[in-house]
Amino acid sequence: MILPQHFENPEVLHLNRQPHRAYFVPFAKGQNADSLLRETSAFFTALSGKNWDFTYYHSVQALPEDFLTAPLNTQIPVPSNWQTQGFDQHHYTNINYPFPFDPPFVPKENPCGHYRHCFDFEPQADKRYLLNFEGVDSCFFVYVNQQFVGFGQISHSTNEFEITDHLKSGKNQLDVLVLKWCAGSYLEDQDKFRMSGIFRDVYLLTRDVNYLHDFVIKTELNSALTQATLTVETQFAQEKQAIEFALFDPQGAEIARQQATTFSLILDNPILWNAENPQLYRLTMASGNEVIEQKIGFRKIEVDNGVLKFNGQAIKFKGVNRHDSDPATGYAISREQALVDLALMKQHNINAIRTAHYPNAPWFSELCDQYGFYLIAESDIESHGASMAYVATPEKSIFLNDPCVNDDEKIRQQTIDNFCYFARAPEYKSAILDRTFANVERDKNRTSVVIWSLGNESGYGENFEAAAAWIKQRDKSRLVHYESSIYQHSQYQNDVSHLDFYSEMYPATESLDRYCTDPTKTKPYILCEYTHAMGNSNGDAEDYWQTFEKYEKSCGGFVWEWCDHAPYLPDNSGRVGYGGDFGDTPNDGNFCMDGLVSQDRIPHTNLLELKNVNRPIRAFRHDDKIFVKNYWDFTNLADAVTIRYTVMCDGKISNQGELKVNCPPKESTLLPISWCDDDNASFVTLDLDYISTQQHPLLQDSHRLGFDQLILRSGNWVQPKTTEKLTALLPLKVTEYDQSIVIENDVYRYVFNKNQGIFTEISKNGQAIIEQPLDFNIWRAPTDNDRLIREQWQNAGYHIAYTRAYQISWSQTESAVIIDADLGIVATAKSRILTLHVRYQIHTDGELTIKVTANRPAHLPYLPRFGLRFFLPKVQNNVQYFGYGEQESYIDKHHLAKLGHYEIDLNNYQMPYVKPQENNSHYGTHFVTSDGLTITAAAPFSFSLLPYTQEEMTEKSHCYDLVECDSTVLCVDYKMSGIGSNSCGPALKAKYRLNETEFDWDICMRI
Repeated sequence: MILPQHFENPEVLHLNRQPHRAYFVPFAKGQNADSLLRETSAFFTALSGKNWDFTYYHSVQALPEDFLTAPLNTQIPVPSNWQTQGFDQHHYTNINYPFPFDPPFVPKENPCGHYRHCFDFEPQADKRYLLNFEGVDSCFFVYVNQQFVGFGQISHSTNEFEITDHLKSGKNQLDVLVLKWCAGSYLEDQDKFRMSGIFRDVYLLTRDVNYLHDFVIKTELNSALTQATLTVETQFAQEKQAIEFALFDPQGAEIARQQATTFSLILDNPILWNAENPQLYRLTMASGNEVIEQKIGFRKIEVDNGVLKFNGQAIKFKGVNRHDSDPATGYAISREQALVDLALMKQHNINAIRTAHYPNAPWFSELCDQYGFYLIAESDIESHGASMAYVATPEKSIFLNDPCVNDDEKIRQQTIDNFCYFARAPEYKSAILDRTFANVERDKNRTSVVIWSLGNESGYGENFEAAAAWIKQRDKSRLVHYESSIYQHSQYQNDVSHLDFYSEMYPATESLDRYCTDPTKTKPYILCEYTHAMGNSNGDAEDYWQTFEKYEKSCGGFVWEWCDHAPYLPDNSGRVGYGGDFGDTPNDGNFCMDGLVSQDRIPHTNLLELKNVNRPIRAFRHDDKIFVKNYWDFTNLADAVTIRYTVMCDGKISNQGELKVNCPPKESTLLPISWCDDDNASFVTLDLDYISTQQHPLLQDSHRLGFDQLILRSGNWVQPKTTEKLTALLPLKVTEYDQSIVIENDVYRYVFNKNQGIFTEISKNGQAIIEQPLDFNIWRAPTDNDRLIREQWQNAGYHIAYTRAYQISWSQTESAVIIDADLGIVATAKSRILTLHVRYQIHTDGELTIKVTANRPAHLPYLPRFGLRFFLPKVQNNVQYFGYGEQESYIDKHHLAKLGHYEIDLNNYQMPYVKPQENNSHYGTHFVTSDGLTITAAAPFSFSLLPYTQEEMTEKSHCYDLVECDSTVLCVDYKMSGIGSNSCGPALKAKYRLNETEFDWDICMRI
């Protein structure tokens, strides 16, 4: 029965599989039915959670004829992916299919896994038995006791087979053949590591002969939200029969009981469900020997005049896209692993999840019901690899004025037409509809599911229009989303009448401005993916938040994505790898390392930035008074928050305390706080910490929801000098040589290189302060977001730039030696990058001041940074600074940080990104001091202190390949360009670029 006409036929979707239905597990009467603990049901027999016998074949063609009787040669845990168990290889590709684009055919060398599990069972004559597979990649054939049972596909959806007639008393043999690829794989081209096998639970359900096959729970609220109508429609395996329905309120009190085939109830003043306060009713249905329990939330989602409303409130999704992913277990995710994700999300002010790009495990949405998350439930459809099919391009002419040079619009349209292949292919219509049915029918009773998504990045056409129309007919209580409807095939006019949103990925904030101010746009604007979290990223999170809040028509977005995807390398080193590290080709490198958390669920600074950007309370100053605004949709601050405040004057506490305020959702209120009136204080801040007082199972007591820091007085604060004063200032001696100038006294020694215009030696009392020349610095180890601008930077020579001198002169006063230098920042084969005039002043007490005037040609790309790089002796003591910390911070990514005193302990430094890149800069610094060296400047600056050079981080592909520098590397920057999210998003905003053509910088170094 394992034939190509099954797995290479897009219209053979399943064989002998039960119709799609809602997810539930029956319990026996008298049991304490709890749908979240299905394993305790007397009718649930787990077949997974243990090792199964297994044989891997490099091709299904190698499968022996007698495979049902042949012994298998090893074992493998179920659930798992066979790549995590040492079979086949991991393969990461984003858009490109890992096989030829030749639908519906897949390679002849199609790997196959043969699973076998033997189990003892005693079937009863008056029962029926349903075998469930909750996730198998990609398609599979099922045999029980060497008899063919059925064929299934849709990797991330449940396939259920009735095996009543195949079971026998005693030992039973279950054989499953899983193929790596099938015709359905063309619809499963999601951006992820491609893994295979039985990766979700397998179990047997014992059912009554006339069992309750399916039911639909419908809730409807009146416009005032004061009355709810609840109906439950049922479908039996044979004929309808009476059910005893019972409904209990969120506190457990029974409020209704009915004996009927259909349940109907009108409920006055229902307690409503929302993500902030997920109140659930409990419905039980007793039929025959079975009791089925479901949790119900009453809520209403709608579009009102272009505004997304939930229970009457205009809401914003503070969402993330989430894959099932773990470095050890691959796609196989347990409840415990999922709860780690949900807890981290709740702790970091995330209220919504897009199940990218497929249904998660069926119990996942139950957890979201319970703990409070809005879900976009997405069908298991993505086919963006079709866009990579051949596109004819005009030949390029060597003549620049040739009108035939590259017709970009024609190429774009050809690509879109390719992109829409499966959206319009008649032979794939049934598959697209079936995947839509599977998604909707399984989770149709889940309260947290508020939006159905047709899929991801698969173009648009008749097939998706039919899917959207079916959903609207099947479920009028939810909204429908599909981003790819914005792509118009050249031969077809899109019908988007059944879609409720205008959706885009990674637009600039200006796109939201244009849409939301256009009165002809009548749908809410949702960003199903935005602010790409790859590497050091999310520098634009605050800009997006500000734009979301400007417009009711904007309903927020979903960050791409939740976690890095990096499986463990097969060498048992405990290290992880990305695309290309497993011999996989084609691959997309580290594009899978794009998460708010690491593969081990360690939050990146990206997540910390997003948390405080999404904080539910924000403070602001108006008319010399302090106010807070409540950004929750349904929660009064008095019921949920204690505000702790601290007034700091020049780093010392002036006033502190805590308070509670009455502030309804979306409103503002005055905070009764006074602050330092000491006119001598140059720097005064008000720190506000928002401490949760609500009890939530995913939050610890006194959880901090976020913080604000208001700068009430902003003079540049410089730490008092701590350098010992000499009894008498020792005069400086100047000795000039052909290529150098030496300035020294009995304590300090400076050696100035006349060819480069920089200091090559600085020492105090014979101890080196710098171990390599103190040079100007414009390069940074490129972030993932620098991937496009990096080419321009390198084309301009920024990565190989060095300093040269044109003219040097010096003079001496009683207290200092002054060197004036005309310099250039240049690179081999490139035009001059910067023209500098620099005045160095070396004072008798060892203080070095540097005044820089810089000019940059306007045609050159903006600079990564501009500053000085110090190679210090290995730092022995903790480094102290006053700036934004303690986490890394940048001009566009410092909302995770507060201005304050911090220390850096390089002994505990770890490269925070698997792919090395710029990291651990500190923005808004007033001073930094290390081992007696203190740096200040006329205006706040940025600095970083690392054990690696930027050249080393630029060159190496993995953090574990880095070799430490013999020195500690201190970079002090006049300015560092921002971080942004351009790895898959808009270019860095102009206001965050170091794009000045002229600038001045004053910096001071004390030793």
